[in-house]
Amino acid sequence: MSQDDKIVIPQGGGETITALDRRDVALLADRPQISITWSRYGPGEVGPDPHVHREHTDAWYVLDGELTFTLGPDSERRSAGAGTFVAVPPNLIHSFANEGATDARFLNFHTPDGGFAAFMRGMRDGLGVGFDSFDPPPDGGIAASEAVLHGPDGGERLVRGNRSLLLKGALADICFSEFTVDGALDGPGIHEHEVEVDTFYVLDGELELTVEDNARAAAAGTLAAVPPGVRHTFAHRRSGTVRFLNVHAPDGGFAAYLRKISD
Repeated sequence: MSQDDKIVIPQGGGETITALDRRDVALLADRPQISITWSRYGPGEVGPDPHVHREHTDAWYVLDGELTFTLGPDSERRSAGAGTFVAVPPNLIHSFANEGATDARFLNFHTPDGGFAAFMRGMRDGLGVGFDSFDPPPDGGIAASEAVLHGPDGGERLVRGNRSLLLKGALADICFSEFTVDGALDGPGIHEHEVEVDTFYVLDGELELTVEDNARAAAAGTLAAVPPGVRHTFAHRRSGTVRFLNVHAPDGGFAAYLRKISD
């Protein structure tokens, strides 16, 4: 298996964590800076009990269906439908569930990993592996208002030529944006990052992803989590539209850069 085969994960790929009638979970990326899972929760499926993380941000992007989040010391409830991004910073009590009538499919990002990938493997294998997760603190933690929640059209809109994006999250641990490209576009020159993992997830259409010297077509559902020190770029070669997520972990000044290069 080549290096880019380990970086670029097609739809339906990844490491199986859970495969049940009412729940599927696959680990798509395991890096120190970020771990990413794809999940399907059937109606009525409940996530973890209310908890906090002390040293990392927990974030979600809902692909289909709807999740209900419970946030903060007063257990405030927030609905998150398809296209919604939610980010919970450290020391904010949270839990989530699928309270709807249809399946919910979503991506979950832990930035940095905080031991989450090892915890998921341990849970699958019947091993007790801890990670940066703790019971709600006696003081209730920070307020629910500190969470980031942007729906399908939410976030800071930035435009440059035929490329527009919604900057849905700009935290120290994670910069999360949703791109739409209408027509052909050459991305940045091939480059690498010293510290950040640069992640792409194709929502609709087809994106060309180049990792080192290998360019490949990435269809909807493809994820690429490019580690530091690996050269990469992207492009759109078609006349239609492509939509994709781009996640930098940590932010490393990327949100400021996106603002700087926009119209």
